[in-house]
Amino acid sequence: MRRCLILIALLVCGGEAAAQAKGKGIRLWNLTSETITGFQLSPAGKPEFGPNQTLNDKDKEVDHDERLRITGVEPGRYDAKVSFPNSRQCFVLGIEIKADAVFSIADKDLKDCTK
Repeated sequence: MRRCLILIALLVCGGEAAAQAKGKGIRLWNLTSETITGFQLSPAGKPEFGPNQTLNDKDKEVDHDERLRITGVEPGRYDAKVSFPNSRQCFVLGIEIKADAVFSIADKDLKDCTK
């Protein structure tokens, strides 16, 4: 009986550790006043933008106050190219991205916007 309890305890603890190790991943929290239709990241200071992360969302856009899972990106400092439905495009510079964490962008972060 004692071995059975130990085995159960190990399974429960191991399952919790695996769930914690998996984490929720990196997520963007859209605090801008608009829906985002394009979100691309590049290592800070380099014009090497990756894929459109909004394609990870079920409706392919990120509404105000919605979170978006970011994939294929390691923790570090990034610049972002942000697109909106009205063809406006802006940049957000120097975003610090941490593992299994949420980062946000707001209207005040948007720079060099063009239409």
